[in-house]
Amino acid sequence: MARYTEDMKAVQQYINSIQQYATLSFEEEQDLARRWLEKKERKAAHRLINSHLRLVVKVAIGFRGYGLPLSELIQEGNIGLMHAVTRFDPDKGFRLSTYAMWWIKASIQEYILHSWSLVKIGTTAAQKKLFFNLRKLRNRLREVENEALSEEAIEIIAHELGVKTEEVIGMDQRMMSGDQSLNAMISADVGSEWMDWLVEERPNQEESYSETEIFSMRHASLKEALTQLDERERDILIARRLREEVITLEDLSHRYGISRERVRQLEVRAFNKIRKFMVKKAA
Repeated sequence: MARYTEDMKAVQQYINSIQQYATLSFEEEQDLARRWLEKKERKAAHRLINSHLRLVVKVAIGFRGYGLPLSELIQEGNIGLMHAVTRFDPDKGFRLSTYAMWWIKASIQEYILHSWSLVKIGTTAAQKKLFFNLRKLRNRLREVENEALSEEAIEIIAHELGVKTEEVIGMDQRMMSGDQSLNAMISADVGSEWMDWLVEERPNQEESYSETEIFSMRHASLKEALTQLDERERDILIARRLREEVITLEDLSHRYGISRERVRQLEVRAFNKIRKFMVKKAA
């Protein structure tokens, strides 16, 4: 509890400090974006980033409840914002806030999944969907907070998200925690509730374009990264981490005529190679 209180104090101070950065008009944003794109003016990039720091806070608040400090979520969101600014093309006609939204969300989601990986959450696309939608569906079905899901709700959620009922139960048990009310005041200085900082979730044309672009870039980067592996490493990594239905170590050990432990070692080695390549590429 003390750690939570300390974190909230730090977040309140941070929110107070970023109030000094004014929002930009469309014309100002376009001018700054072109100055960065064409001349690499750091001052222009800094103004674009600073003017959207409040957007990061709004998005980060929407991901509270996963047991991680809000300050860390904001920090990861800021990294996503910086990536968005460096890649933003003003000639597309979209506002930076719309484009940056998906970079910010993606950065926070990856951080959350990485932080929860110790309990094996998010190993398949369906489980990731379950992880980030369970709370929303819980509220929609009017389930009682901090109590186990009803059998009817479990069946509905499993059917809607395409997962097993056992996965819904397991995920719900891991994620149940004492959330703070979104109607609580941020601070007397800010004068608003946490709910006021939540953002619209429904996508529009610009958001869909940004999401598609990000997916395409990541897909291309992953495809390039896989070329860094030899054939056996690549096959094992795909079988263990990039398939909806994960192939067991036992099956792979029979396929390649090696021990289960050796398969696991090759999987870890391949994953580390991929991660190192992706980090270097993003630098």
